Amino acid sequence: MLHIIKLAVGVRDVAHLAEIQQLRAKSDPPLRHKTRNSPKRAEEIISGGSIYWVINRAILVRQRIIGVIRDQRDDGSPCGALVLDPQLIRVAARAAKPFQGWRYLNAADAPADLGTAPSSGIDALPEIMRLALNELALL
Repeated sequence: MLHIIKLAVGVRDVAHLAEIQQLRAKSDPPLRHKTRNSPKRAEEIISGGSIYWVINRAILVRQRIIGVIRDQRDDGSPCGALVLDPQLIRVAARAAKPFQGWRYLNAADAPADLGTAPSSGIDALPEIMRLALNELALL
């Protein structure tokens, strides 16, 4: 299994990403993320892989990738598209530096889902606060 990591450009937080995607799914189904280059390792990705979204310099949430298709941009130019499961799954926040496009992310390097992480009072903190405390070596 292989994942993808991508910056959510212009997205304020996880709730904003959900709002944008709900509108996009209604106006132009299926829910997908268009990308200039299709992943060459698509078979590995669609066999359980997810897209991990970087929001405000932190990986905060993921979505399962259920397909990779050929698509076209609004101007008619060809592109690839990652067909996404609409469910957003919060993950343990992890800092991420800005980068262009998307990158492959090995399953072993992916942050854990918050639902599977040990429950404690720390899990109740906002993602950004947990990330800041982690960067300060306080967690």
